[in-house]
Amino acid sequence: MNNDLDPEAGAILLVDKPITWTSFNVVSKIRAALRALCGHRVKVGHAGTLDPLASGLLVLGTGKCTKELQALTEEDKSYTATIRLGQSTLSYDAETDVEVESPWEHIDEAAIRAVLPRFTGAIKQRPPDFSAKRFKGERAYHLARAGEPIYLPEVDLTIHQLELVSIHGRDVTLEIRCSKGTYIRSLAHDIGQALGCGAHLVGLRRTASGDFHVRDARTPEQWSQWLDQWASNRPESPAR
Repeated sequence: MNNDLDPEAGAILLVDKPITWTSFNVVSKIRAALRALCGHRVKVGHAGTLDPLASGLLVLGTGKCTKELQALTEEDKSYTATIRLGQSTLSYDAETDVEVESPWEHIDEAAIRAVLPRFTGAIKQRPPDFSAKRFKGERAYHLARAGEPIYLPEVDLTIHQLELVSIHGRDVTLEIRCSKGTYIRSLAHDIGQALGCGAHLVGLRRTASGDFHVRDARTPEQWSQWLDQWASNRPESPAR
């Protein structure tokens, strides 16, 4: 990482988001740290939300670099995802309880490899009901939690890469590179449906966004330490 960054004026910060943190939690932590260190509010935003149950790369922009975030949001994303066969949930991930259990032991590597091409290239995908998409003016997840009927329309997207990494019992790990707006939870659900046994997402890590990679990212705690060091070393200006 570049130690010449100036987050007060404007910088792109790469954060390795922990599991259970929301993207808003990360933005709030960095914003609060900058306000305390700079003595005034500094704009902070992110280029693409990560679900609380996901970890990995969250691209933040501060100051004048927040203007770059919309373009950065459009970039392709890469993930390592683990799906669990034989169990389906309403949220398509581990946020909600398992609703349906189905036999999965007959699913072998050949069967998994055979369905993956169906989800490679230009595809249509229906977002999960438990998502921030709006339906009739409301966030879909609010309606879903209240038991309201929802039908979100399919969207066009592109899966550039979908590769099988490993199989451990009923857990299947995949490497994915996809266009913006892809719901990996929906991909996990749809693969389970194609296999005839159901599936849900149990692990997700964003490894890249555009040209940025998680290997170059810092955790929120590491960024806090870096910001303290940056503030102590930066030259004082007449405006301060």
